[in-house]
Amino acid sequence: MVEQCVSNGPKRKEVAKNGKKEKQKTEETETQRRTSDRIKSKQREEKERLVRKRVQILDEQEEKGNLRKRPNANVTEEEEEVVMAEKLLNQVLGSTEKQKEVTLSDAGGVGNVVTEKSATVKVKDTLRLFNKFYLQLVQEEELRCAKAKVDKNVSKGSKKTYKGSKNSVDKSKKENTAEDDKKKAKRPDLKAISKMMEANAIMYPEKTIGDLPGINVGHRFYSRAEMVAVGFHSHWLNGIDYMGKFYKKGVYHNFMFPLAIAIVISGMYEDDLDNAEDVIYTGQGGHDLTGNKRQIRDQKLERGNLALKNCVEQCVPVRVVRGHECASSYCGKVYTYDGLYKVVQYWAEKGLSGFTVFKYRLRRLEGQPLLTTNQVQFSYGRVPQSVAEIRGLVCEDISGGQEDVPIPATNLVDDPPVAPSGKLHSYICYTYRKSLQISKNVKLPTNVSGCNCKGTCVDPRTCACAKLNGSDFPYVNCHGGRLIEARAVVFECGPGCGCGPGCVNRTSQRGIKHRLEVFRTPKKGWAVRSWDFLPAGAPVCEYIGVLIRAEDTDHVCENNYIFDIDCLQTMRGLDGRERRLGDVSVPAINNFDGDDQKSESVPEFCIDAGSTGNIARFINHSCEPNLFVQCVLSSHHDVKLARVMLFAADNIPPMQELTYDYGYALDSVSGPDGKIIQMPCYCGAADCRKRLF
Repeated sequence: MVEQCVSNGPKRKEVAKNGKKEKQKTEETETQRRTSDRIKSKQREEKERLVRKRVQILDEQEEKGNLRKRPNANVTEEEEEVVMAEKLLNQVLGSTEKQKEVTLSDAGGVGNVVTEKSATVKVKDTLRLFNKFYLQLVQEEELRCAKAKVDKNVSKGSKKTYKGSKNSVDKSKKENTAEDDKKKAKRPDLKAISKMMEANAIMYPEKTIGDLPGINVGHRFYSRAEMVAVGFHSHWLNGIDYMGKFYKKGVYHNFMFPLAIAIVISGMYEDDLDNAEDVIYTGQGGHDLTGNKRQIRDQKLERGNLALKNCVEQCVPVRVVRGHECASSYCGKVYTYDGLYKVVQYWAEKGLSGFTVFKYRLRRLEGQPLLTTNQVQFSYGRVPQSVAEIRGLVCEDISGGQEDVPIPATNLVDDPPVAPSGKLHSYICYTYRKSLQISKNVKLPTNVSGCNCKGTCVDPRTCACAKLNGSDFPYVNCHGGRLIEARAVVFECGPGCGCGPGCVNRTSQRGIKHRLEVFRTPKKGWAVRSWDFLPAGAPVCEYIGVLIRAEDTDHVCENNYIFDIDCLQTMRGLDGRERRLGDVSVPAINNFDGDDQKSESVPEFCIDAGSTGNIARFINHSCEPNLFVQCVLSSHHDVKLARVMLFAADNIPPMQELTYDYGYALDSVSGPDGKIIQMPCYCGAADCRKRLF
């Protein structure tokens, strides 16, 4: 009984309480002039020189502790990224106060002071806020590019040619527009960091020697910007992060500065030698910034190089992060924290390209968790490539071919192994179902009007569905569609809309697209994991079962698969729920049907997945979940009958168990005799409440 209650399903769960969640390059003009290789080479050299000069200025200013804000006037696209680096350093180093409390809500938003959460949860909240800002900025760029494309087509259609004349005004206007577009195309990840700083949401704004609480060995960052957002490594460009002389007046006044605190090993230097626990690291500077890894000038013993030398003489350990190729990450790499290393030796020598480079031997400190980089690679590698490679396979596809992607089930715990569809202890046998089944006494609204968009929805100012979402699209069109942040309710395009199935505002309607697996656990019964990387905001699955009235479950005993649709109660902030409405336009929130006092405090409808359901019924509870619940409306606009979707709250690596918060209040479940039932929680989270209810 303990096992089945903990492992297999929500009962009276509070929908949307699990926490809130959290453009690309400008289009090149068709008339772009061809450039010779010689000119390209000169442009590349000039860009490299400019970036190197600006970074050198930043580092010199950091050492002096005198970072001044530079005017943002007439900078080129290449310079903008370097200006951003200066802004980051100015924010990180410019405060001498103690770290302020970060004001983050459960979903990573700004508002509630985080005072009782563990450092691990705070790190998650910080990264969720970063992902939210990042997706918002990606969406802005997508909309800008789409608008520019429409305007360009309109301009082509209305263009008139006058014989013997040329409109210089229009030409000048086009050039100005192109220049404006160029300036707006700054990297969204760097702009997201800027927003983090404006919100005072960098978790560790001051540099620190040694480990940082909440970031354990094996932690994975999916971009350099994520490390900056947390304060783990404050340079988005340089491989060596170090303290300048500014820190000498603080708690580190006895040290000699500059002093290195962290390095990133990502294969940028041809002279690096990485032997896992023993590393030969090449100092910074002098290499070709165009990406061919070759040295083109001598390195100097200054800034980061001098900082690593000082670590040798003062026995100061540095954090080591390794970067690996990763197609799932938007930057093409994933960065793994591999622990503290001692810099035991340094020397200068002629490198492979004939220029002087500084070398540093780093040795991993003993007593730390096992090196995780190889484990990360193994984790990716152990994803089965065929059915024959699956260990403990008990069912090739629990959906019986209903889903587009087969869902295998494995059992390495029970002897003999039993499939999840079979009778095991007191489990209920069930039938897999891909779509929601509607009870006979439940009627869904019909004849709901939709938007008049064609093909795909583009302009939130004219799309009727976007207007219901506060004149905004809740999704961004990357990685197959991602929800920018959790909302009280999401209005999607439906059967009455003019757009097609490829519209981004139909993201949750596309079914299961990732390779999921149901597997048996020792204490929590059945569980679910993904073979694929799940980016934050990605839809995972819908909670499927029988849509019934809540009053019809009063006589049901030991059914732990009932999911209350309490979207309306959450939007009203009833019974201790965190109110989440925002700019969403919800006419139904104040339109109760006469005698509806009960529905104000008690959900009127629920989903019963006891006898029929999909993979969602196997997803376990966690006090620190990596999924969140989102109510979605598409075929109608009645919030009391909303669809229940599960989205990724974080960037979830392959083979990690998927979980969400069931939302039980403690002492809220009673047995047939009226006595309160207490159920232990086995989620293992740092902030585990120790009880499910």
